Amino acid sequence: MNTIKKKLSSGGVTVGSWMQIPNTAVAEILGSAGFDWIALDLEHGSFSLDLLPDLFRAIQIGGSLPFARVAQNHPKDIKQALDAGARGIIVPMIETSEQVENFIKWSSYPPNGTRGVGFSNASLFGKYFDSYSREINSDLIRVIQIENIKAMKEIDSILSVKGIDAVMLGPYDLSGSMGLTGQFDHSDFLKAVQDFQNAAEKKGVPLGTHVIPADYQKVLDEIRNGKKFIVYSTDAIMLNTQAGLNFKDLNAFKS
Repeated sequence: MNTIKKKLSSGGVTVGSWMQIPNTAVAEILGSAGFDWIALDLEHGSFSLDLLPDLFRAIQIGGSLPFARVAQNHPKDIKQALDAGARGIIVPMIETSEQVENFIKWSSYPPNGTRGVGFSNASLFGKYFDSYSREINSDLIRVIQIENIKAMKEIDSILSVKGIDAVMLGPYDLSGSMGLTGQFDHSDFLKAVQDFQNAAEKKGVPLGTHVIPADYQKVLDEIRNGKKFIVYSTDAIMLNTQAGLNFKDLNAFKS
């Protein structure tokens, strides 16, 4: 965790990937692929709570850190992901500075916050609780997502809250909130993206983005454009991309 925090605080780049398929073999494969971290998408993926510890362990086997994008900014969602072993939390749909302050509070043990104290998988049910509880408040990676045009009116106050390691846009939800779903070339959408980037750079908060296609060149392009926290594709998109690569052209030879 400290390695990723140091990268972000010193202007470095960290790259991870997104997982939506609830399978430990997939988690182990992605975790050993060289990414800094792998995030379970608990907002749109189909993960049961009892499977989270096994998935997080599978990710860690290969040297990646387990992250979770929680379904919502709520103490229950955040606490359950942390107790299961998440070492990074990504919170969607942030619209106000108060929501960011709540995120910091709910993800921190007292005296820094109000996270419930108890033995769980994260501390091997108490065996490592002393060291875990000392380190997690400061070491946890905290990322927020801006996904509604309403948030842009509050962006300076949102990014002024201390304790956030990175901020990223949710392009589809943002465009949808503007009545421009998927119209990423529209001038109004491009202006919103540029305003967001300007605000983040002004406040010194590392910029994140999701490179949705399984395209390594696009990752390099985003790094050149100043992005520091990069989500590379998803497990399902990578599988779809490779499974369908040119094989439809074989149909002509099957008869």
